[in-house]
Amino acid sequence: MQPQVLLEGKKLSKRFGTHDVLNQLSLTVTAGERVALMGPSGAGKSTLLNCLGGIEIPDQGEVLFAGAPLSALDENGRARLRRGSIGTIFQFFHLLPTLTVAENIELPLQLLRWPKARREAAVQKLLAEVGLKHRAHGKPDELSGGEQQRTAIARALSPEPRLILADEPTGNLDSASGERILDLLQTLSESHGFSLVMVTHQPETTRICDRVLHLLDGTIVHSSDPSVK
Repeated sequence: MQPQVLLEGKKLSKRFGTHDVLNQLSLTVTAGERVALMGPSGAGKSTLLNCLGGIEIPDQGEVLFAGAPLSALDENGRARLRRGSIGTIFQFFHLLPTLTVAENIELPLQLLRWPKARREAAVQKLLAEVGLKHRAHGKPDELSGGEQQRTAIARALSPEPRLILADEPTGNLDSASGERILDLLQTLSESHGFSLVMVTHQPETTRICDRVLHLLDGTIVHSSDPSVK
């Protein structure tokens, strides 16, 4: 059976000023697939990630999520899609400093107006999955970098998204913490079934991915399987 395509970019182009950041770039991501985006600074990785999540709108081309074009949604519609179906993980965590670990994880579910009992059950399950039950009432400034990223991962997963976009998720961590975060992302993607698109500069982080797409000058110049050396 052919894998289901979850995310598709068709001939995406994006220009800032006189600079073509994306140039007729196309890609597909299937359900449950983990894909890494690599390339030098300025290759278009973060802009592509923003277009795939509906934060940036391509000047030309189309992004489809579960077969539906993002161009058919207005800004509020794209925000609703990100809130419920597309989770994002950032290099610098972006946790709210005044909220506890549990409250940071619960926040997206409050925005989605999940009932309190359902929210609490989801938060407890995620705290256990990322190994932070003992930190539930701690604030972000009381956590290590790895613990902050685990909190951010749990927050991204709380609405049960079908896609996770990760921008350098280990870039602000030491090597040991980064390895643990990668292992966690792989385990969670397999247990939750979400697709992962991850921007990275570090070749070693691609080990959890099914494919590596190499970008240069706004287009994909090579696709490789990280398991093949």
